[in-house]
Amino acid sequence: MNLVGTWLTDRMDLQLHVYQLKILIRIVKKKYRDFRLQGVLDSTLNSKMYDTVRNRLTLEEATASVREGGMQGISMKDSDEED
Repeated sequence: MNLVGTWLTDRMDLQLHVYQLKILIRIVKKKYRDFRLQGVLDSTLNSKMYDTVRNRLTLEEATASVREGGMQGISMKDSDEED
């Protein structure tokens, strides 16, 4: 998560391409689900870096939805509903 967070921080002034956004959303959601299933504590999973990445991807998703007209079924919100 630190690697993704650092990568996003380096590109703070650039918007993500829709393809980059879709891939990052899948990576973050899968990482969160897999580690949660393995019994990693919520306090470890919900770190400040995870919150930063999640907030950035949510913002980018909203921007892409307005700009591109939708994300074709991929959303950060899905991971919140599955908890």
